[in-house]
Amino acid sequence: MSVQPSNDTRPAATGRPAYSQSLPCEAESAIRARRLVRAACTAWGLADLAEAGALTVSELVTNALAHSGSRCLRVTVSRPDARWVRVAVIDKSRAQPAQRTANADDESGRGLAIVEAISVRWGTDRLPWGKRVWADLRAPREAK
Repeated sequence: MSVQPSNDTRPAATGRPAYSQSLPCEAESAIRARRLVRAACTAWGLADLAEAGALTVSELVTNALAHSGSRCLRVTVSRPDARWVRVAVIDKSRAQPAQRTANADDESGRGLAIVEAISVRWGTDRLPWGKRVWADLRAPREAK
């Protein structure tokens, strides 16, 4: 089955390959975010990064849903250069994410640990009206 970005997905105007989509802060948005990341990775010939990117964005969206208090969020997936895919979630909260250690019986608290384990690096950019939480995934050497 071919996966294509939806009609409300727009390529970025940065001159670099990127897709972004605004989504409501609701649980179903994680599904749409995963689809966006998978579609972008596939379009760039990086299908082997699609599932790692989908899991990463799912964790970032879940954090935004749980902690931002925002009504909407924006998901971006970009290629800063041929070696990297950056997955990011932007929300209107200025509260910075904090990685914590979950106990074995905890039902939550593992999201950023998962992001750290999957990505090469992750971080947060403060914005005038909120923040961007991002994670970089390394493209295979043969990627163009």
